[in-house]
Amino acid sequence: MPNPTAIGLAEFNRLSERQRMHMLFEVCSSPIWARRVLAGGPFRDSEALLDRADRVLAELPDTEIDAALDGHPRIGGRVDNASSAREQAGMTTAGDEVRAELAAKNHDYEDRFGYVYLVCASGRSAGELLDILTERLDNDPETERRVMRNELAKINRLRLQRLLAEREEGR
Repeated sequence: MPNPTAIGLAEFNRLSERQRMHMLFEVCSSPIWARRVLAGGPFRDSEALLDRADRVLAELPDTEIDAALDGHPRIGGRVDNASSAREQAGMTTAGDEVRAELAAKNHDYEDRFGYVYLVCASGRSAGELLDILTERLDNDPETERRVMRNELAKINRLRLQRLLAEREEGR
């Protein structure tokens, strides 16, 4: 399936600052992350942009990580953006029992940790996502915060790679 947001690095670097900021904000809903990543441009290659994005995310305070989480729907919940829909595609075949258990454990997770269960869902089935959630409920808050940050970094990286992919011929 073609990726309508794939523009490649050269095109990304040619966009106005406002357009680049908007695209980065679609990757991660932390305004500070997007501004700080943008400040490192123009980027000589995709790896420079990806490295910058990883470094900026690693340095963000928890309040900005919480802002980034605001852009992610619950696993198995209503998805309101194309990136999340693509990433949670494994949920489309989930049965009612798995969906109900995910909903209940999502609630338990949010009660325990205070934020949405975040996992890099790309390529994973609903059953896998439920198993991961079940395991992570046993984490202590400090460990889980670290795991969640790592998952956010994976998601951001996948979204940036999709953005930086070259457009296919004939489009």
